[in-house]
Amino acid sequence: MALVKYGAGIIQMSGSIAGDVHARNRFGNYIRPRTKPVNPHSTRQEAARAIVSYLAEYWHQDLTAVQRNLWNVYAAAVAMKNRLGETIHLTGFNHFIRTNAAQKTMGETEFAAAPSVLSLPEKDTALVCTEEDIASQTFTFTCDTSGWVPNGDPKFGILMYQGQPQLASRNFFAGPWRYMDFIDATEGAAGTGTLAAAFAFALGQKVWFQARVITTSGRLSELWTIDPRDVVADV
Repeated sequence: MALVKYGAGIIQMSGSIAGDVHARNRFGNYIRPRTKPVNPHSTRQEAARAIVSYLAEYWHQDLTAVQRNLWNVYAAAVAMKNRLGETIHLTGFNHFIRTNAAQKTMGETEFAAAPSVLSLPEKDTALVCTEEDIASQTFTFTCDTSGWVPNGDPKFGILMYQGQPQLASRNFFAGPWRYMDFIDATEGAAGTGTLAAAFAFALGQKVWFQARVITTSGRLSELWTIDPRDVVADV
């Protein structure tokens, strides 16, 4: 891996060119050889592919022209960030797949109607992992459910993702991540969720988590990382 410092009008690069991958981490820009990943055809991978295939067909065959246009209206109003941190706008199709892939992963019915509130939902800053149980291989989370109704579009759930456990001395983690389950975040719900671990963990390890909020109208937040959990004892 080579560190690089760009110039001559090039500020940042991200992606592959001629067998080299250009990327950035907390230490700066770097270039590494491009490698083709092995396709494991895992159960999780095949399930995700089936969901996207189903939704792509649903977009073309089941949605009306009016419904597709409203997804395009939503997409045009919602600013996103690309890998270079630049502001971009996805297509209506992209947002339909993005929202409904999360919805189907949760085991819920897809949203045909586009969200009427033209923004991404806020992150839940109260979300935290409060407990782990090594024997049952579970984590317990708490979140905010009372009075959270911004723009009249309350939270429906919080999708949780677990990172592969690391040494306790590690202070940075960027993946891999795996979906765990979702927490019921509707107003009046318990505000807690005990979820099965997506990766097995053990005493003395550190575990990171990511999350994203989905609302009752199908608005889906961007991913964010919550504080990691040090596995210090079996409870």
